[in-house]
Amino acid sequence: MINSISYKTKQFLSLVIKLSIVIGCCCFIYTKLVENEQMNFSVFHQNLIENEVFTLKNSLFLFFFTFFNWFFEITKWHLLISFIGNSSFKKAIVQSLASFTTSLITPNRIGEYGAKVLYFQKPFRKKVIGLNLVGNFYQMLMTLVFGFVGFSYFILQYKIEIQMQLVFRFVSVLLFVVFTLFFVCKFLKYKNSYFKKTQDFMMKIPLVLHLNISFLSLLRFLIFSHQFYFLLLIFNIDLFYIEAISAITSMYLVASIIPIFPLLDLVIKSSVAVWIFSFFSIEPLTIVSVTTLMWILNIVLPAIIGSYFVLIFKPNFNK
Repeated sequence: MINSISYKTKQFLSLVIKLSIVIGCCCFIYTKLVENEQMNFSVFHQNLIENEVFTLKNSLFLFFFTFFNWFFEITKWHLLISFIGNSSFKKAIVQSLASFTTSLITPNRIGEYGAKVLYFQKPFRKKVIGLNLVGNFYQMLMTLVFGFVGFSYFILQYKIEIQMQLVFRFVSVLLFVVFTLFFVCKFLKYKNSYFKKTQDFMMKIPLVLHLNISFLSLLRFLIFSHQFYFLLLIFNIDLFYIEAISAITSMYLVASIIPIFPLLDLVIKSSVAVWIFSFFSIEPLTIVSVTTLMWILNIVLPAIIGSYFVLIFKPNFNK
């Protein structure tokens, strides 16, 4: 059916889809900044001015963190796709930012997988999905590991009451899901040649590549968590380093396990951060200001740049 559509019609549909993605993202970003239910934009702006957030020194540090946050993410993708063929760093930049913008309108950024494969010919697309999964796995692993350590310290230090019955239920369900997936995978391994091919491909990824991706994921986690810490210092939050880092890693842990649309990331992280930092008697306005700035620097700015790459993307309808 798709092949029967004329070339001009395909071009028009492609343009409509690209414009819909970009306009939808821009509208949602504008709504979240101007009509934020948690904080009025004028109050947020005034708070930035009073704390002199965007002095030259502060701005350089903040954009330094943002730059390396995305530099490490793009480097990860460049290393991964180099496994299946020669690819330039410039292409990795375009693919990472364009797919990021596209993924903002899908739950848990699942659209990132679909967007990246469009840059590759059909024989490589299944491998691209697998490589993208590897990159996201290691990034999530760092969040879970550091988050678990930070949250454990946070609970013990401030004696937070947790209903053990709920924890037991959660662990039981998690173990059930893990064992179910394990047996399903074992079954598919023998019954489904596609699944076996995918597993064989994943096993062929060299150990050194796994180590490099995990190391870059670690660096990226340290970068954006310390960017949050630096913003706390700018807003004159007086906390010991270990207390601040444990709270920050706990926030990312809780926020990461909640299935959400990326564009709702601001709401979720702000709510979780307000709850966690309330144990330090910090004003919610300050915490919401920090999470909003993190959202602007690491979500909005890359999405704007990625919008340009989405608009100039030219699909090859002949392949």
